[in-house]
Amino acid sequence: MPHPNHDNDSPPPTTISDHTATHLADTFSLLGDPSRIRVLGTLLDGPKRVLDIAQACGHTQSATSHSLRLLKAHHVVAGERHGREIHYALADDHVRALLTLALAHIAHLDTHPNA
Repeated sequence: MPHPNHDNDSPPPTTISDHTATHLADTFSLLGDPSRIRVLGTLLDGPKRVLDIAQACGHTQSATSHSLRLLKAHHVVAGERHGREIHYALADDHVRALLTLALAHIAHLDTHPNA
């Protein structure tokens, strides 16, 4: 979700405010859990039900639901109700870009260990 005083075409600020630094640190802390990263990875190819995410990650539905609640509270994923089920997806293209860039960085480090 873009910052209300910052349009999508503007470059990021060169000085990071205390508020922004805290929010960013909270987001990175949330993403610091391997289980939540795996949940997000399953959503790269589109929305899924909790059961499908849990099975893909090898987690229990309860643990997956807990991760999704945290991710949703921080606007990293979004849920859309379909009857009795909720389908979860990455919240926006920024989350997708962040995850994709982080995966590319790890892949680069794996192939260039001395980089």
